Amino acid sequence: MKKILMTLVAVFAAVNMNAQVYVGGSVAFEAWSSQKLAGDKSESVFKLLPEIGYTLNDEWAIGTVIGYQSDKFNGVFGKSETAFTFNPYARYTFANVGKVNFFVDGGIDFTTATKADWNELAVGFKPGLAVSLSDNISFVSHIGFIGWDQYNPDGDDNNVSKFGLSLSGANLTFGLYYSF
Repeated sequence: MKKILMTLVAVFAAVNMNAQVYVGGSVAFEAWSSQKLAGDKSESVFKLLPEIGYTLNDEWAIGTVIGYQSDKFNGVFGKSETAFTFNPYARYTFANVGKVNFFVDGGIDFTTATKADWNELAVGFKPGLAVSLSDNISFVSHIGFIGWDQYNPDGDDNNVSKFGLSLSGANLTFGLYYSF
């Protein structure tokens, strides 16, 4: 029993010697508008995405984003709404070039609106890069989304499902991380 306990302590210590907790987050902004003949509509989306994670080794990390989204519509909708986002992920760093790490986050992204009755569920991958500014601070950017996304607005028979690669402004985020 003593040998098993000592082995578990040694394994736990070895894992924690390389492990780091990181906190930070990202912000995103997207805006679009149409001209008069296309309906004279516009929308602006602001996202605040705080994040916490745990670096397991040089290649793998796990974490989660718990965020806030604000949508403002003009034109046909003429309203605003807020939404809550929860996104647990596993991060794989596949290339290191000096102070730049290229990674991909694989996870599930769930968003639900507070005023309007809609949900969105996405499962897929978000490629990104992290630039080490110092020993503890990194600039991080996610660029795009590859996977499946289903939007479920209020009501029956009106779900929207998508599969593929999206490189829109809605999938571009910039942020800072602090590693302990």
